[in-house]
Formats: sequence, structure tokens, C-alpha cells
Amino acid sequence: MLNISPDINFKKQLKKISKSSLNECMQCGNCSVVCSLAPDDRPFPRKEMIWAGWGMKDKLIGNTDIWLCHQCGDCSTHCPRGVKPADVFSAVREISYQHYAKPKFLGKILNNPKWLPVAILIPVIIISAILLMAGTLQIPEGPVNYSKFFPHAWLNSSFAFLWFLTIGLGIIGLRNFRNDMKKQNPDVKSTGSFIKNLFSIRKEIIFHSNFSKCSAQKTRKIAHFLVFYGFILLLFVTAFAIYAVVTHNYPLGLTNPFKILGNVAAIMLFVGIGIMIANRIFNKKDFGNSTYTDWLFLISLFLLTISGIIVEAARFLNWGLAYHLYFFHLVCVWFIIIYLPYTKFGHLLFRVVAMVYAASIDRRLK
Repeated sequence: MLNISPDINFKKQLKKISKSSLNECMQCGNCSVVCSLAPDDRPFPRKEMIWAGWGMKDKLIGNTDIWLCHQCGDCSTHCPRGVKPADVFSAVREISYQHYAKPKFLGKILNNPKWLPVAILIPVIIISAILLMAGTLQIPEGPVNYSKFFPHAWLNSSFAFLWFLTIGLGIIGLRNFRNDMKKQNPDVKSTGSFIKNLFSIRKEIIFHSNFSKCSAQKTRKIAHFLVFYGFILLLFVTAFAIYAVVTHNYPLGLTNPFKILGNVAAIMLFVGIGIMIANRIFNKKDFGNSTYTDWLFLISLFLLTISGIIVEAARFLNWGLAYHLYFFHLVCVWFIIIYLPYTKFGHLLFRVVAMVYAASIDRRLK
């Protein structure tokens, strides 16, 4: 017998975020039929829509299929009642960031626009405190040299510390997420190690092949591909920059291969984010409802990219406002890094964990 435990507050939150009229779903099953990814066995999103209408938080938070969905929008496009299943799935994922957030208050301030000033103030205070301890909280004289403003030793050590702290806190949330997925599949035994199952889905991660199966949003694959690999390239270039600092080969010239690679990554991010923003503004019918967290992710990543390009130009052209722009860029960088598990950027981590778990129980997409 199915135990129904409705959570009215969860349902209200789901409706508020998704702007979906959940009670109008008539369970016709059209959404699952048109979905090009849903498995033949227990396909989504039909079953999740009835659970959403009943307010069954325990069936949706920690649901593997919520993360196997690629938000292509085919289900919403073909829904005869306009209930927008894709937006409902997106809302469940947004609530999940808060549910698994460690510490909880970071999840709350990142999902409520009234707390945005506080979210921005946290990296500002951290960076200012480090500069104060380093004794460089002032504008250096002479040609622009960012290391005089933020010494490399302080920058690299503090950045590495925050990065590992963020990843550590994120792993705690991801571990709880994986445990919840197991609880929802008590009769299914997972097989293989995490690494083995991760290797089994490597092609989907590398080539984003499942995005090609979506018909409503053809440009999603291009945009995600550019942003995904642009961000990875920037992390790679950042790692090399730290190595260059340690070996006293920094700053890098414009013709340095890694500097060129960094600029290519910035262009990839700029174009990818531009496509995402344009689609959300000019193609709302197919791309659905855009929430506060959607725009927070896109705008913060856009500001990170554009400020990085400007800061680079400011150093080579010796602009008077170079250090002010550099401080702003650092805030953008640390905003992304510190809050990675608590914003939509976290879907990168949650989706991979869900896909690996799905592979371990042999739940394959079409």
C-alpha cells in the first residue's frame, strides 16, 4: 500500500517557483510519451507530476529521475493542460539545493533575493580581511601589478582553502542525496564502484549526447557544451597560473599558450551564457519559467567572465581603475566558488551523482 504523506508547504513552494497549476494535471501521460529520454520502465515525468499534485516531498526530494531530466521542455510543449512538467522538475531541483545545503543558511540566502546583499557582502568581507592581514588594503603605486595588491601567496592559499572547504561541504550534501536515492529504491541493489559507474557514463558527460534528443530546445546542447568546457578550461588555466606563480614565471604574456587558452575559455563562456540568456528572454514558450536562481546563476557567471576580460585589458593597458576592477572580479570569482553547491551551478554535481547512481542500478535513459 502506498503511504501518502502530503506536505502542503512543499506544494505551495513548488507552485510558487514553477508557476504551475499542479492540480490541473489530468494524468494523461502525454508528457512521458513525448519525452525522448524517459526509460520505458517507470517513465518520467508522469509519476512525478501526480506526486507534485499530492505534495509528496518525500517522493520528489532524492528522486533520481528528477536529475535524469535534461529540462529540454518537450513535455511542457506538448502538455494539453499547460501544467509545465519541465518547470515543476526545475523547481524540485531548486528546492533540493536548499534541502541538502550544509550549512543551511547558505542555501537560504542564495535562494531569496532579499538576502542577495548579504550573499555579496560575505565574499567582500573575506577578501577585504585577507588584504588587511596581508597589509595591502590600498592602491599600489606604479604600473599595474595585481600581485602588489593581492600577494600571490595569500591569494593562492586562501583560494585553495575556500575551494576545498566548498567541495567538502558539497560532498556532505551529495552523500545525503545519494542516501535518499537509495531509500527510494529499497528493492534495488546498486552494483559497481562510483568510479566504474562514472566511467560507464563518460560519453554522455563528454559529448552531452542526450541533449541532442530534445526537440523543443535545439540550442541547449550548444550553450551547455560551451559553458561546461569553458569553465573546465578556466579551472585548468587557473591551476597552471598557480604553478607559474610558484615557479616565478608569472604574469603570463598575451602570446603564452595558456593565456590564449584562458581567453578562448572566456569567449566560450561568453557565447554560451549569451545563448542561454537570449533563449530565456526571447523564447520563453519553449524554455519555460525563469526563476530568481536561474538569473542569479547566469548573471553571476556572466559578470565573472566579462570582468575577467576587462581586468586582463586593464593590466596590459595600465588603467587607473585596474585594482578596483580586479577587486570586483575577485568578488565574482569567490561568489561562484563559495556558493557552488547552493546555486544552480550545483546541478553539475547533483546530476553527475544521480547519473552515476542510475548506472549502478541499471536505470538507463532511452
